[in-house]
Amino acid sequence: MKRLKKKLLSMEPNTHTYEEMYNGSIVYLDPARPGVPPMSDCDPTYYSGDIGFEITGTHKLAQDKPTVTVKIPVEQLGMDVYTAAAADFCLREFKRYVDELNVDLYNRSRPDNENGKYYLYAPGGEVLVRNTAYFSVCSQRDYEYGGGTTVYLMPDGERPSPKMCLCIRMQVQLPKRKIRKTIQMLCRDLPEAVERFVAEFDLIRMKQVLTLAEKQAVIRRWLKESDYCVFIANGSILPRAKGTDLPMMEAIPFKSAPDDEIEICGVRGMGIKKGVTVITGGGYSGKSTLLDAISAGIYDHVLGDGRELCITDESAVSISAEDGRSVKRVNISPFIKWLPGGDTEDFSTDHASGSTSQAANIMEAVDGGTALLLIDEDRSATNFMIRDRMMKELIVKEPITPFTDRVGELYRTRGVSTILVIGGSGEYLSVADKIYMMEEYLIRDVTEESKHICSAYGIKTEIPIPAVWGQRRTLYSDRFSSYPEGSGSEMLAVSDMGFILIGDEQIDVRGLHDVVSKRQFDALGFMLRYLEISNKDRVIDLRRKVDELYERIAEEGMDILYSSYFTTTERFLDLPRKQELFALINRMRKINYVKTEK
Repeated sequence: MKRLKKKLLSMEPNTHTYEEMYNGSIVYLDPARPGVPPMSDCDPTYYSGDIGFEITGTHKLAQDKPTVTVKIPVEQLGMDVYTAAAADFCLREFKRYVDELNVDLYNRSRPDNENGKYYLYAPGGEVLVRNTAYFSVCSQRDYEYGGGTTVYLMPDGERPSPKMCLCIRMQVQLPKRKIRKTIQMLCRDLPEAVERFVAEFDLIRMKQVLTLAEKQAVIRRWLKESDYCVFIANGSILPRAKGTDLPMMEAIPFKSAPDDEIEICGVRGMGIKKGVTVITGGGYSGKSTLLDAISAGIYDHVLGDGRELCITDESAVSISAEDGRSVKRVNISPFIKWLPGGDTEDFSTDHASGSTSQAANIMEAVDGGTALLLIDEDRSATNFMIRDRMMKELIVKEPITPFTDRVGELYRTRGVSTILVIGGSGEYLSVADKIYMMEEYLIRDVTEESKHICSAYGIKTEIPIPAVWGQRRTLYSDRFSSYPEGSGSEMLAVSDMGFILIGDEQIDVRGLHDVVSKRQFDALGFMLRYLEISNKDRVIDLRRKVDELYERIAEEGMDILYSSYFTTTERFLDLPRKQELFALINRMRKINYVKTEK
């Protein structure tokens, strides 16, 4: 960090721009070529031994809060696995060293911009692809230090080749008008913390994490090839501690219903088969907790989360009613036969009702490729979910075909399974392939008992005319833009109130129940912007564009998305699923979908 220290010492004590630090100006001299003039360049990566510290600006309003990317050659950690699970483990391990640094800096009588502070992203229980911890091949220091900004290039045969590095990204709040303390934070304390992290790196613990990750991957592959859509290991802790995402202390461990217990790669637990599954029970019995755990199972979880071997089909989507959402040219005719003055095969509204919004959510999820719907009746529109025999007899002219009448067809014709939490409607007992009862957080199979009750009451579900499930709409580039109309500047902001503002759009994202971190919302905003600014087509093949975006992220990392131009978005990003990106676009109010012919 010699070069960085020299730059900081050359700055004015009251600086607020730190221009020399960000610029990283450097003069190269090649001793092997004494006649060659010095070469000037900019390199904001500073080294402590073989570990690089790249210092870049976060945005123009946070010049005293640089982004620091620590680049540690993996050979120093003894690592040879470069997966998201390995990066996630390293991020969590490094956090305790950063927490120790912040304890020494903290003074409650002064704000952070006077004390100084290190900001490292604190992940939840999910293992996600992040731009805060990842692996990348990075250049190595190929010079020896000279005086000032001058360095001497190593001889050609001695210059190190690029190496695979663990990259950990953080931010550092620099103390106001305290260059000496800034030097201590950046040039001594942070490098020493990184050195201790490397020296104390727990390979045994990491191997345990990687073993779990491989087991999770095996179960996910097995689900894709089997007749099951969910696996929950015996002993899983599903309830969460109040107000947190941590496992509840003294919670009753999950135990499979005996007839549904299976074993996958040495782990015994409960498998939920594809088809229509109902989870019922009295109030506070644990049925919604079970559904929440199933929903959480779309992502892998860390050791100690309690749900680490609760694995769900990765394409699963949580469905609810969403009053007021925008719907653009969606075929909702399988559920809504007619509307006054409207075409339910080509339905649009700026303010959907509970039933039309839930119908649109299902149709869009099916169109987006989901194989599993997760529905809790407490978050659903009653008139969409059920219409019992007496109401059917009384109300002859009813436009809504309830979900009870379509849920079986959805699986038979489209291969889309459904898991429902039902506490107040016996109608679903007659259409379910499997019915489970939750009692005091214990589950049992009550399928035969339920079918017997249905038979005794003569409950039968009417089979409506087969539905047309496909969508017939094409997205045009009109108004698919991050530029407000008439403006030469882009607009992007992610609100804590549950909105993404981009261009002329204010997109309500409160209904995206499968987003598990605020940083995924930030990533969604940047991903939508990427699609908009990179599009050159009049007619947009959205599915192809999204696939290409995810392929590029897999190859180049999430930083292809970020732009420091936007001062209200966060620097740290978590990768969401394609399902959430499609759902975001589906909620845009001003985009131009055009109906296509059959």
